[in-house]
Amino acid sequence: MSYADKTLTCRDCGTQFVFTAGEQEFYSQKGFTNEPTRCPNCRQARKQGGGRSSGGYGDRDSYGGGYGDRDSYGGGYSGGRRSGGGRGGYSGGEREMHSVTCASCGKEAKVPFLPRGDKPVYCDDCFQQQRRSSRW
Repeated sequence: MSYADKTLTCRDCGTQFVFTAGEQEFYSQKGFTNEPTRCPNCRQARKQGGGRSSGGYGDRDSYGGGYGDRDSYGGGYSGGRRSGGGRGGYSGGEREMHSVTCASCGKEAKVPFLPRGDKPVYCDDCFQQQRRSSRW
């Protein structure tokens, strides 16, 4: 596929920046479907903690004051959840489990994700054995 430089407008500062053909090729290789919406300077500032206004994961105020103003070990976190739920949108309750066949021993196993088929999935015992053998 052929790529050509594109001029885009930053959503934060409003300046125009060039989305080069090389960057477009990189985005395509990584499977990214959206073009960047921020200029390189604003992207860098956001990565370094300058983009807290969006309410992302770095916004500690939504967790009842964060860690800095605790008087003792037990304080600080209020236990409340934001409107979007906790744990990355997971709203609690029972997790859906999926039955799979272990790639190592062939036993049936239950996993909390839907396997895509491109990677091996192991039962608990074989998974732990794989982890131990690959650490050192």
